[in-house]
Amino acid sequence: MEILQVVSPLVCTSRIRGLDGVGLRVLKDRNGKLQVATDPVGCRPGNWVYTISGSAARWAMGSYAVLTDLTIGGIIDNWIDDGDSDREQERAAGTRQDNRV
Repeated sequence: MEILQVVSPLVCTSRIRGLDGVGLRVLKDRNGKLQVATDPVGCRPGNWVYTISGSAARWAMGSYAVLTDLTIGGIIDNWIDDGDSDREQERAAGTRQDNRV
């Protein structure tokens, strides 16, 4: 599983039979690498999501007939990544020191 951010929907007029009617989303990782995933949950641009990859991605779509190797498993409501939590802890420590002086 990976945590990625939704960039935009992906509109395709011609699809193979295994992807008919399936919503697609463009996702990016922290480094800006783009990927395409199937979307059974209805994500919007800007949402942070967790993804399921490999053969499990087909089961996550609810049907093994859907031909995918990356599926959005859910929308993350609240999440602070490790880098952000370190900065938050530094800010909190700085605030405490200021209050002591």
